[in-house]
Amino acid sequence: MSISACGYEESYNSYYYCQKLNLNCIRENQVVTFRTSKGDFKVELFGNDNPVTTTNFIINVKNDIYRNKKFYKIINYAQLRVIHGGIGNNSENYMYSEKKQSFKKLPRSIPLEIKFIKGVDPKYNYQTKDPIETADLKITFDSGSLAMVKSGPRGSSPTEFFFVTNEIPELDGRYTVFGKIIKGIDVLGKIDKEDFIQEINISY
Repeated sequence: MSISACGYEESYNSYYYCQKLNLNCIRENQVVTFRTSKGDFKVELFGNDNPVTTTNFIINVKNDIYRNKKFYKIINYAQLRVIHGGIGNNSENYMYSEKKQSFKKLPRSIPLEIKFIKGVDPKYNYQTKDPIETADLKITFDSGSLAMVKSGPRGSSPTEFFFVTNEIPELDGRYTVFGKIIKGIDVLGKIDKEDFIQEINISY
């Protein structure tokens, strides 16, 4: 906790949220392969910079909750596509795992996790539109970036994500960008609403 001239501010680090969410946090980058109805692509996940979001996503992958799930929303702009995937929480906040044939209790949200160049830890439950702060972001939206859908102004969905096909600076500092396509970016441009994730595999 800290007290600033502007008032009371909560300041928690990644260790706090890993403990709170009962995550054995991954603190190194990982690579996963998305196998889709339009082909495969590989994504590097930024566990080194976003350990809470990356670990939460890896757990979802291990629980197989994205198998055979559609890309449920495609937003087309003149120079940009936003491709949404994942699954929403049900009313009782549980998610069915096909692999384990059981239900897993989910958090209602995970914290926004925004990494700055000068910080050791990300800032949590924090977003910025300040151009000075935005210039200091370590991770911004680029072609093939992967981010979590928001669940309110200070949190991310634990299960829903989206890809972008181009830079989109208007969103920088407002969403947790925790991965990027490193191989097969052309597949992303082919995905439409009827396409789906066959499975996601952890490569290394």
